[in-house]
Amino acid sequence: MNMLGDYQLAVLALGSIGFGLFLLVKGGDWTIDAAAFLAERLGVSKLLIGATIVAFGTSAPELFTSVNANLSGFPGISLGNVVGSNIANILLILGAVALVYALRTDPREVRADLLMMGLATLLLVGLMMYGVVTQWAGLGLFALLVVFVVFRFWTDKGAGLPDLAEDAHDEGIDEKGIATIGKALVFLALGLAALVVGSEVLVQGAVAAGGALGVPEAIIGVTVVAVGTSLPELSTCLAAAVKRQTSMIIGNIVGSNLFNILSIVGITAMIKPLAIDPSLADLEMWLMLGLTALLVVWLLTVAKIGRASGIAMLVAYLAFTAYQYQDVVFG
Repeated sequence: MNMLGDYQLAVLALGSIGFGLFLLVKGGDWTIDAAAFLAERLGVSKLLIGATIVAFGTSAPELFTSVNANLSGFPGISLGNVVGSNIANILLILGAVALVYALRTDPREVRADLLMMGLATLLLVGLMMYGVVTQWAGLGLFALLVVFVVFRFWTDKGAGLPDLAEDAHDEGIDEKGIATIGKALVFLALGLAALVVGSEVLVQGAVAAGGALGVPEAIIGVTVVAVGTSLPELSTCLAAAVKRQTSMIIGNIVGSNLFNILSIVGITAMIKPLAIDPSLADLEMWLMLGLTALLVVWLLTVAKIGRASGIAMLVAYLAFTAYQYQDVVFG
């Protein structure tokens, strides 16, 4: 049996990455559609949908990918996925969406979510500097998320229900064949199954591609895997931008970053202690912290992200990605 060369291995690995991304996108799409339909029937406000149900649905790829990567012995991809996704959510996704539609928000509506996102980021930075996320630390992170979600639903009190119903139908949920709770549950199950399979294919393809191309696993996690698993957030936010649903966009990004840390890192560490790749506790960690702090301050004061800011954010993300691969290209 002939051994595959680096070129053939790289081609097969990149094909696996592409197929894994396809499954993740479709799985995320089905999961979100089903969750949105169920949320409409339960009567939840659109801001809470963006910050909780949609955020959790679009973060599901990161969850399955990170858990799978850590169990497979690749903690660099596992945590790099979370750190890279949070960076991509702020620079890439908000930047791209701002090009389509200038984002505005009411600081009073997002204050609690922004402050919790900032707190969660500080906790993650502390754990990264410590060197490991233990099972007890993971349990603490996840418990904090549960308490916060309960608090948000308790304080929301069903605001904006009429708008929610219109928005849900505008997004074409019924057109996708989801007309009953039973069908919603079927789509939810199919979506989750696609996410599980997609994460496995993506992780193995990313590791193989990194080995063939000489790219460290942490860099693969921060860039390729992070962007791939952030595609559901991108597609959801772009669709919301076209429909001028700013609250859904801001809620989705802030909620996704919050879920990435408290849910994904928490659950991943609860299953198996998460060792910190030293390379991540450098530029990536501080960039994530700095961008999060800037976003919190910006949305609480300026409360607007215009097209010029969007262009600057996209340029910054391209520069960040180019920096990640400079050693591979020039080394």
